[in-house]
Amino acid sequence: MTTEKAVVVFSGGQDSTTCLYWAMKRFGEVEAITFDYGQRHKSELEYAQRIAEKLNIPHRILDMSLLNQLAPNALTREDIDIAHEEGQLPNTFVEGRNLLFFSFAAIYGKQIGAKHIVTGVCETDFSGYPDCRDIFVKSLNVTLNLAMDYGFVLHTPLMWLNKAQTWRLADELGAFDFVRMETVTCYNGLPGDGCGECPSCKLRRAGLESYLAERQQEEGMNA
Repeated sequence: MTTEKAVVVFSGGQDSTTCLYWAMKRFGEVEAITFDYGQRHKSELEYAQRIAEKLNIPHRILDMSLLNQLAPNALTREDIDIAHEEGQLPNTFVEGRNLLFFSFAAIYGKQIGAKHIVTGVCETDFSGYPDCRDIFVKSLNVTLNLAMDYGFVLHTPLMWLNKAQTWRLADELGAFDFVRMETVTCYNGLPGDGCGECPSCKLRRAGLESYLAERQQEEGMNA
């Protein structure tokens, strides 16, 4: 663990909560920042606040409602059904979201003396979102450092992990039960295992089942 300070881009979901635990193991001070952009699953704001309080992590919610006005899609409009047509980006992709989130997290980070920005984006198990790619994060890292003349490091601990491996990491961090019960990943805003029907829930469940099968097999071999 270093004595340096980190800011976690935090949604209260499986990935960002795992990253929060990851950051708590590595940095002397950790804060979490959540963005209110008028998302249809507003409960993530409530759960992000609740998780931060339970883990005794300073937490800020920033108003990003302008993003809602600029980027109408299935995550910002309740009258748009979630859909993913083959060969196209899912209509849950919010244009520019991570670009803005990471930039504002960095602005906040500099004000509090934090050089480390932690985010749960992943290129292995993702839906084709261009702003979850490793090349985007590395590019933005350089841009932020130049824009603010500051030595930021953008950390992506889940970048090359699939969902089963992300569950394994949570388990290794001692956070498995907490992540499973306390987080909200569901596009419909339901906590824990969620609605079970939206793409996010299906991806989460498939990873969980895969990891539990692996863990059971490993426990059997070690018995």
